[in-house]
Amino acid sequence: MEKRHALLASALVAACTLGMSSAHAADDKAKEKCFGVAKAGQNDCASTTGAHSCAGQSKKDNDPTEWKYVAKGTCEKMGGKMAAPK
Repeated sequence: MEKRHALLASALVAACTLGMSSAHAADDKAKEKCFGVAKAGQNDCASTTGAHSCAGQSKKDNDPTEWKYVAKGTCEKMGGKMAAPK
């Protein structure tokens, strides 16, 4: 059963990664990653701490380790950061 769970988790991570990269590939020039502005459940992909590995899994609003894509030039105006916390 553990193998099955690990396989399922790997498949979900791959789907998230592929889906996010292809979905945002065309928008890359118009968007930027912004840390600390995502509402709970509205992050765009994995946490920088490894707490989860896919979009929509953040647990609290404005977590500095969570990010979402925003229109270029708006991140810092929204109170976010362009880089992950150290």
